Amino acid sequence: MQTEIGTSPGSQLLPVLSGLVDLLRQLQEPDQPSSVALTVLRLLSEHGAGRVTDLARLARVSQPGMTQLVGRMEKAGLVRRVADPGDGRVVLVELTAAGREQRVRTFAYHAATLDALFEQLDPHDSDAIRQALPALTRLVDAGQRGMAAETQSAEPVPARPVR
Repeated sequence: MQTEIGTSPGSQLLPVLSGLVDLLRQLQEPDQPSSVALTVLRLLSEHGAGRVTDLARLARVSQPGMTQLVGRMEKAGLVRRVADPGDGRVVLVELTAAGREQRVRTFAYHAATLDALFEQLDPHDSDAIRQALPALTRLVDAGQRGMAAETQSAEPVPARPVR
């Protein structure tokens, strides 16, 4: 049974965004990290070192799963575990230079693929998407602010959030 998409802006946007996410996941090459590993690289790049538990929560995976992923990423040289300078009992995960380079390479690969798809579009469609990008960015920002406010009111603040 197929679900009706609906006419609200959210119900119209959701299948498009889901399709783009699926497309990016399908672009994954053998030497590229998984989509969850890429999320971890992005979080560490944007927010700095963080606890495994915080990374798991933000990436929406289990803590044991994140621990295993961080172990694999550490063996690949993408991240390293370091002591928290504020609390020596706490271990943080931080991005390495190789992790930063991997993120840049993967981003460039995805961007080049999307650029090639843009070239296949009618110029009016391509321009319409470009013009919508600032509004889509504001939509993402509004969602992140809303989620942050929800998290702060619903859960205790972690001792050291991902920065």
